Amino acid sequence: MRILDTKEWSRMPQHEQMNIPLNLEGQDQDQVRAAGQEASSGDIVIYELPGFEAVGLKWEGTFAGAQAGEIRDLQQNLKRRLDEIPNLVRPDILLGLSCHVVKEGFLHYAAVEVPEGTVVPGDMNRIEVPALTCAKYEHQKGQSIGLSYSNLYAWIEKQGYRAAGGEFTHIELYPMAQDAHDRDPAFTILIPIS
Repeated sequence: MRILDTKEWSRMPQHEQMNIPLNLEGQDQDQVRAAGQEASSGDIVIYELPGFEAVGLKWEGTFAGAQAGEIRDLQQNLKRRLDEIPNLVRPDILLGLSCHVVKEGFLHYAAVEVPEGTVVPGDMNRIEVPALTCAKYEHQKGQSIGLSYSNLYAWIEKQGYRAAGGEFTHIELYPMAQDAHDRDPAFTILIPIS
């Protein structure tokens, strides 16, 4: 197996960096049917995300660590500390802001939207999210997260777009009331595109 250098890695399409297959051929037919039901073109829309400021906790780790629940722990920690953050703009939404930084892992923020210039509590971070054009999909409870992402990236490619490759690789919007440790969450997926 060849190890990619940082430049090669950064030029790879986003779905390849995340090791998400776009080709559904050869998969179990139930998976293919589920994939078609999970993200048909009618379910995916182009969404103009306005720029905003957020405050949150930072995590940097591997995809394996994320799958093992490290990000869910981060989300739960932020939820416990919401009273430290003044003037939440959307107190019903928990943001997941992801940026790829290395071949085996990425940087992620569990955050909440705040008014511009909000004071940042000690060990938290201010995150400035620019206005972005995104492919948007509402992932429902009971659907395969991997297939939802795979179908979303396939749709982006089929429509002639590409993952934008900016600072944020994907943004997730979770209902704040949802259990952070729910292994089968409902959430909105936003993939910045160009």
